[in-house]
Amino acid sequence: MGTSEAVLPSLSTAVPHLSHSKPCLNSLNSMLHLKSGINSRRKRALGYMRLLNCSRMLRNCRRVYSIQGIDGFSHGKTKISRLESVSCKGQQAESVSGITAEDGHGTIIAPKIKEFEMVEPMRHEKGGFASNGKFAAGGTINDTLGKASIDSIEDEAWNLLRESIVFYCGYPIGTIAANDPSNSSSLNYDQVFIRDFIPSGIAFLLKGEYDIVRSFILHTLQLQSWEKTMDCHSPGQGLMPASFKVRTVPLDGDDSATEDVLDPDFGEAAIGRVAPVDSGLWWIILLRAYGKCSGDLSVQERFDVQTGIKMILKLCLADGFDMFPTLLVTDGSCMIDRRMGIHGHPLEIQALFYSALLCAREMLAPEDGSSALIRALNNRVVALSFHIREYYWIDMRKLNEIYRYKTEEYSYDAVNKFNIYPDQIPPWLVEWMPSKGGYLIGNLQPAHMDFRFFSLGNLWSIVSSLATTDQSHAMLDLIEAKWSELVADMPFKICYPAFEGQEWRITTGSDPKNTPWSYHNGGSWPTLLWQLTVACIKMNRPEIAEKAVKIAEKRISRDKWPEYYDTKQGRFIGKQARLFQTWSIAGYLVSKLLLANPDAANILVNREDSDLVSAFSSMLSANPRRKRDWKGLKQKFIV
Repeated sequence: MGTSEAVLPSLSTAVPHLSHSKPCLNSLNSMLHLKSGINSRRKRALGYMRLLNCSRMLRNCRRVYSIQGIDGFSHGKTKISRLESVSCKGQQAESVSGITAEDGHGTIIAPKIKEFEMVEPMRHEKGGFASNGKFAAGGTINDTLGKASIDSIEDEAWNLLRESIVFYCGYPIGTIAANDPSNSSSLNYDQVFIRDFIPSGIAFLLKGEYDIVRSFILHTLQLQSWEKTMDCHSPGQGLMPASFKVRTVPLDGDDSATEDVLDPDFGEAAIGRVAPVDSGLWWIILLRAYGKCSGDLSVQERFDVQTGIKMILKLCLADGFDMFPTLLVTDGSCMIDRRMGIHGHPLEIQALFYSALLCAREMLAPEDGSSALIRALNNRVVALSFHIREYYWIDMRKLNEIYRYKTEEYSYDAVNKFNIYPDQIPPWLVEWMPSKGGYLIGNLQPAHMDFRFFSLGNLWSIVSSLATTDQSHAMLDLIEAKWSELVADMPFKICYPAFEGQEWRITTGSDPKNTPWSYHNGGSWPTLLWQLTVACIKMNRPEIAEKAVKIAEKRISRDKWPEYYDTKQGRFIGKQARLFQTWSIAGYLVSKLLLANPDAANILVNREDSDLVSAFSSMLSANPRRKRDWKGLKQKFIV
């Protein structure tokens, strides 16, 4: 198996200034004492770099990086095993001056890491997480809450959210998925998940607590992966981990001392071994939100962060066999991370992809080396939005059009481009579709339309402007018209309807966790409240979100903040749901904060630009039975 090399850039780099005018960084000055001071002096690079601590070997496969021209090593190519965990001993993400870069030949350049001296590590309250990321003994959540004299559901939620914080080398780095003291089996719920932390991060940003989000962004960037392997195969560069865990391990050569390491999971240990496609997309969205909320643009302007954005984009924009501008993914590669028949081009991934493209375009620094990437990004934005708006949209008029489709049309000007058979229209949809309203279908492939309503994909299509203004209002109209099915006793259905009977057995493989109206198969997820709130605020219809939040408040605290609810009406706590689920807590808090300050939703919203509007009008004015004419466009886009 070939090796992948990383060349470490040599010698000097500037010590970053932490004491500047940005408010979100002021508290860092009290946390770190840099050996070389906070002034503008230059310091020599370390004699060697303690890279990432290898915590596991996958069979006999080992890829190595070569370190070149570093004091303490020969100037020849000394090979060092790629470490799969990040050690905090003498390192801090704030001190990373560059995570990766290309030398013009596709070689990835590893970062320089500066030393720092840490002050006394912060300790969390009894019953919470200590600085080593372990659950502190001698107390429970209920003990802590009993002392806190909670005055409201919001106060309780904030206490629980802070109880879920994970510390790395004494500093907050994220929140665990669930902090359920009643369940002795943690599985991977004691890890920090990228997608799960997003509502937590947004809540902290809206509260003015920026440091934990900055720390999360920079540390997960370190984990972005120069290398991951499963069964001697490595995915493309740029993949972000699904989750990571803080582990405390004995220090090399000293059994009496320990150090914290970050151990990422890129899907090698996940159920089903599926890579997380949405992690990198959410990371870009959070990065933009951090800059817009804190006013600190220095993070997104850093060389290593710029390179991380480009690596994600290159992975997503890579050429393949697909004829469509949508991302082709496997089942289970997003929030629905088990087999649920969403393989292909699921709407959730497309909405996040579109949002991440727009966010990245805002943050990418203009430079000669980025021109081709930005051009590809612009082409994809137009093609993707046209494709989704034109072919994923369904309402009563479109449904009747599909019902009358002719099939087997072989021509460039076919109306039924994907050869959809009218008999695919499910009986439930004919009765369920309201006369006013519509939505974006869950998936589209040759001869296949997934007519299920997927909440996250539709809501984020509103937030990101992937859907048109009229389509966005129609989606909210549908939610209001179908309130008893999509919200009922607990918001919000993850998808509708559920697979049942033989269809459930074939599609899920008889998954005992995804039984009808449970978990991903039609379960109700309180965390979706925050996406609903952002979408409603953007469309100036916050009363819809307010109504949903009031329904949740009636029981979510009494039920101990479950992960999800079961049954058609969402009346039962999920049969395998974790209690004190962090993103259920954070989703509620974000909704409350945004409803109190609707303007704050702008940190997440993407606005459609004039170039896109011009391109769409040119496309849609053409006769759908004729080939598209691009001569009228000032700039050519590939659709």
